Amino acid sequence: MEDLAHHSGATVRTIRAYQDRGLLPKPERRGRSNVYGSVHLTRLRQIADLLERGYTLASIRELLEAWDAGRGLGGLLGLVAEVQGPWSNEEAGRITREELVERFGGAADTTAIAEAVELGVLEPVADGEGEFVVPSPQELSVAVELHAAGVPMAAISAHLRELRIQVEHLAVRFLEFTTEHVFARYLGDRPPTDADAIEAAELVRRLRPLAQQTVDAELARAMGALSTRHLRHHLTSGLANPLEQETRPVALPTRTIRAVERLVGAEGTPAFITAATERELSTRTLDALAARTPMSKGFGQSD
Repeated sequence: MEDLAHHSGATVRTIRAYQDRGLLPKPERRGRSNVYGSVHLTRLRQIADLLERGYTLASIRELLEAWDAGRGLGGLLGLVAEVQGPWSNEEAGRITREELVERFGGAADTTAIAEAVELGVLEPVADGEGEFVVPSPQELSVAVELHAAGVPMAAISAHLRELRIQVEHLAVRFLEFTTEHVFARYLGDRPPTDADAIEAAELVRRLRPLAQQTVDAELARAMGALSTRHLRHHLTSGLANPLEQETRPVALPTRTIRAVERLVGAEGTPAFITAATERELSTRTLDALAARTPMSKGFGQSD
């Protein structure tokens, strides 16, 4: 065992612990000695490699049992690597505290920074004082724009927490859906064969972008429908019944009427003039609202 520890880099105590957990095959008994060979050395190196990949000893044992049963380890590792791989092509960035404060208006707020760290929007760099890793620069940019539009940092954090709950629910439903209709054939009582694992990994690779594409398309559809309805509601909220507004005739120049008729026809002229008028009123209302928007405050600055 001491020779095995020397060649593998593991300690004798670690090797004994692996034996107790059933991770190492039993040594060959020669007289009063236990003899370890290349099989044990290879197994220790496999365990070390899997530990570096982030596997627990319990999961390593299951993978090694599949290997010992002749089902192959390469396919299983490929499948797990595909599932655990990044689900976005976005690359993480870095930002200093000074740059962060500048992006949010120039005023530092330790509470806002602490909330961003708690949410994982920022990750402190251990060897860099006052520096953060930004896992998703796009998400941070959204927060910057919202704050510049006058949204308080506390409201942005609360909205992100609520949004994550909804998105995690969508992710669970997508996983349940694909598990039932796509991956059920690979999930029997026994671990998948090496060929099955390779095929499942390829399916994961193909289906990976579908969740994002579906959510993007449906979000665009919903925003298009609901934002128009939402805006119409607020623009007409001061009216008792917008559908029963009082109408009265308005005299327009003959040349204007004829120009519209040439454009949309006589039957469509009243609707066209009404729509053009409503659009002008809506634009002026939005301009007035924008003019009243308060100036943005610093990063997390409270009233």
